[in-house]
Formats: sequence, C-alpha cells, structure tokens
Amino acid sequence: MNETVDLSVYKEALLFLATAGLVAPLFFRLRISPVLGYLLAGVALGPYGLGSLARKAPWLDWLAISNVQTIDRIAAFGVVVLLFTMGLELSFERLRRMRRLVFGLGLSQVVATMLVLTAIALALGLKPAAALTIGGALSMSSTAIVIPLLIESRRLAAPIGRGSFAVLLFQDLSVAPLLVVAAAFSGGAERGLGWALVSILAPAALALGALILVGRVALRPLFHSVAETKSPEFFLAACLLVVLGAGLAAAASRLSMGLGAFVAGLLLAETEYRREIEVTIAPFLGLLLGLYFVSVGAEINPALIVAKPGLILGVTAALIGLKGVILFALARGFGLPSRIGAEMALLLGPGGEFGFVMIGAALAAGLIDRALSTTLVTAVAMSMLAIPPLARLGALIDARPRPRADAPPEEAPPESEERRVVIVGYGRVGALIGDMLDMHKVPFVAVDSDARLVGSARDAGKPVYYGDASRPDYLRRCGVETARAVVVTMDSPSANETVVETTRRLRRDVTLVARARDADHARALYALGVTDAVPETIEASLQLSEAVLVDIGVPMGLVIASIHEKRDEYRAILAAAGAPERPRAARKPRRA
Repeated sequence: MNETVDLSVYKEALLFLATAGLVAPLFFRLRISPVLGYLLAGVALGPYGLGSLARKAPWLDWLAISNVQTIDRIAAFGVVVLLFTMGLELSFERLRRMRRLVFGLGLSQVVATMLVLTAIALALGLKPAAALTIGGALSMSSTAIVIPLLIESRRLAAPIGRGSFAVLLFQDLSVAPLLVVAAAFSGGAERGLGWALVSILAPAALALGALILVGRVALRPLFHSVAETKSPEFFLAACLLVVLGAGLAAAASRLSMGLGAFVAGLLLAETEYRREIEVTIAPFLGLLLGLYFVSVGAEINPALIVAKPGLILGVTAALIGLKGVILFALARGFGLPSRIGAEMALLLGPGGEFGFVMIGAALAAGLIDRALSTTLVTAVAMSMLAIPPLARLGALIDARPRPRADAPPEEAPPESEERRVVIVGYGRVGALIGDMLDMHKVPFVAVDSDARLVGSARDAGKPVYYGDASRPDYLRRCGVETARAVVVTMDSPSANETVVETTRRLRRDVTLVARARDADHARALYALGVTDAVPETIEASLQLSEAVLVDIGVPMGLVIASIHEKRDEYRAILAAAGAPERPRAARKPRRA
C-alpha cells in the first residue's frame, strides 16, 4: 500500500523550480539580468505578496512562499558556493598582488562608512550600541548580486571587477568581528569587548591556518583519486564535499562559511582540476543564487512601502547615496580613475546579504526593536533590488570616452590568458607540440582527461588542466574565444571529431588543427571544418620514405622538397574530398 505524500513539504521547492524554469528564460529573451527576475518573483510569491492574500483565498497558499525560513539556509549556501568559485578564479599569488586594494580600499570603505552611518544614527537618537551595530550592518554590500553581474558582463578581471571584489572580500572578513561587537554590546561578552575579540579572532586565525595547511596537503590527492575513476558523479560529490566541509569548518571557528569556501577555492585554483571544478559546480551555483535572490525578494514588504513610501524610499536612497559618495572618494584616493570609482559607487552603494545577518543579530540582542528592524530590512532589500539597473547605468559610464592621457593608469590584470594556443590531449603527441610551442615562445594551455598524465605534467611545470574539452562551457573557460589556434590530438577519433565540432561552433574563424587516424578520418575532419588534418598513417609513410631515401644516398635537400610536395598533394586531395560537406562559414575567406 502506497504511503500518503505530504505535498506541502515540497511546495517551496516546486515553486522555486517553476520560477527558475520560467523567469530565467523570459528575462534572458528580454535581455534583462535574471537576478532582477528572481528578486521580483520573490516579492510576488513571498509572504508579503501572494502569501498575504492567502488568508482571504486559501487556494493561493499553493502559489505562495509562506515560510521563507524553510529556504533561507539553502539559499544562503548559494553565497558560499559563489565565494568558492571566486577563490577558483584567483590564487594566493593574485590575492597577494591585490593586498593594497583588499586591506587598503576595503578596510577604508568599511571603517569610513561605519563611522558616517553611526554618527547619523546617533544624531537620530539611537543609543551608541545600536548605532554602531546598524552602521556595520549597512556598510555591507551584496557579493551575491554584484559578482554574478560582473561575471555576466565579463568584467570581473577588469579594474572595476578587481576593485569591487577587493571591497567585498574585506567586508566578508569583517563580518565575524562585527558580530562579536554586537554580542559584546548586548551583554554577551562578560569580560568586555577586547577580550571577546581576542577570544574569537585568535581561534579563528588558528582555524584558518589549519584549513590552509590541510587543504594544501589533502585537496590535490583527493581530486586526483576521484578523477582517476572518470566518474562525473564522484567528481561532483568531491566538489560539494570540499565546499560544504570548508564552509562548516570556518563556521565552527565563528568565521563565515563563505570565507572557508573562498580559501578552499584559492587552494584548488593552483591545481590542474580548477577548470573542471568550475564547470562542474556552475549549474549548482546558478540555481542556489537564484534561490537566494528569491529569498531576498521575499523579505520586501510592498504594504510597508505603500504605507510609508517616504521613509522606506528615503532610507534606501540615502543609503545608496552616502555609501556611493564615500566609495567614490576612497577609490579616487587609491588612484582609481573617476569612471571606475563612479561605477563602484553604483554597484556597492546598496546594502548586502550580511546586512540582514547583522540586523537580525541586533534584533535578537535587543539593541533595536521590531519596527526599526523591519524598516531597515525592507530598505536594504529595496536597495539590492536596485543593483541590476544601477549596474546598467554603471556600464554606460564605463563605455564613455576614456580619460585624458595624464590620468592615473589602470592596474593591469594579474595575468593575461588571451591569444594562447589550446592543446586538447596531452599525450606524447600533445606534449611534443607543447615543447615546440615553448621553443618558439608561444603561450599555450593544454587539456586532458587522464588525471595521472595531467598530474605528472603539472609536476613538470606545464600548464595542463584536467577536464572534458568536448563541453562548450569548458572550452570557453580555457580561452577558446580568444585563442590563436586549437590543436586536437586525442587518441580516440570520435572524441577528436566531437571536440572539433564543438570548437567550430564556438569559433568559426579560429585556426583548428586535428590529429587523424587515417585518410578517411582526415576527410571526415575536413568535413567538420578543420583548417588542417594530419593523418597518422600518411605521416608515418612520409617519414619512413624520408629515412630510406636519405639512407640510400639521395641528397637530403631533394628528399625534403619531395616530401613537402607529397604532403601538400595529400592535404589538397583530402581537403577537397571533405569540402562538399563542410559548413560554408568554416572556410577561410579569400583575400580580395
């Protein structure tokens, strides 16, 4: 006999999946960021939207997110995964180069914003403890919205991306001390604020050091072992284990889960598994962030806005304006161009997700009352709702003519990954090609799905990564859209054809050279659009012919000339045989 299923348990999950399936494609077609769609969906489906109407029409309860707390914890994990992927995009060396922005601009932003907002709160009659806590809460910005918007516009590695990320990273580092301050003000720290800070920060620093040490020792062997199984499921499980484990280890030390995941990402950024991890985790990141944005939208109370529009919109505008002015001034002080400072002010002026955490902590500690908490939460959520349109305005500022030549120069990216040759398959053939490219000082990146081979190549200092190059998203992360050429050298003919087909879909103009098993395989590759196909059997025959002719005394110059002539003849025959099936766009245009 079948058990009765309680459908209400799955209601929030079904509503979110329906929202993801409808909102994201719709806003993509409208060329509007899906972030805005998720936020608006949260407003509509949340307890202040359809949830408030469910009292009069109970059937609407099935279309409303009536209990936001049921999705809050899972939604918060989206921010943790986001910071993990941010760590993958960096490394300890890159972070060291960014230390001036992180511990200079980031620290200055948090301190200056807190002081200004605290002074305003004191002037409005709040007690010092409440004023300082609110100042800290409102000084935070939204990592979960700003970073995806920068990634979507492909400007995370640009000066605006690095400056914004530096500020957001320091804000994440400051959350734990600020929460300690709030607890001390509420009487949670009997020995005083100084002792509370020491008792929290000292174990946290030790835990962070232990996390880095264990990660350096264990992470690469873990992924090497999992990669050898060639199981996508096991690889995914390892990714989620590292993210969740590092996050919980940091949380146990009273640091934020996001900081622990970020450190794990930094450690994995230096391994050959970085690209494959990025591709594996990307679908979960998109869904979890979508859920997070829905939960943020659900915190907005339209009735309160309608009842007190001047108060809510005034607080929202004042928050964005004050933080924006401070950020702009600090960015100019640290030598960033005016247009970068203005765009950072628009992106980071609104409130952030950690503001909700601190406001909740202040409410629980009795530092503020329920009415003030609701007003602040609604204002912060409203400001976050404004980030996507503000980001568009900021992009317009960045698109304007560049400043005068005597303006301070922009900081160059830590490393450039443009115009490289991509080698797919790093066996004997791929390794030899890599050696020849090194000899001629041509930068390259190689990909292979053999974990043991990749590990030995990485030990030798070669830029080889573990991954599946047949996936378009993985090839994009390897830089195929800016590559000088792509060389496909895998043993499997079908695998070579799949990668060739995928590459040609992504880039119609890239030089694409592929290894072929024999003449028939070469013809098939030419039909798929390769620039050149090199058949193993024909090349072996030509090399054997060259060896025997030289050995029997034929002059080497004549032999080499005849070999080149025969190679060109075969190439022309094979290309012509494959040409009728080749897509027109794949052919190189003739010069006028």
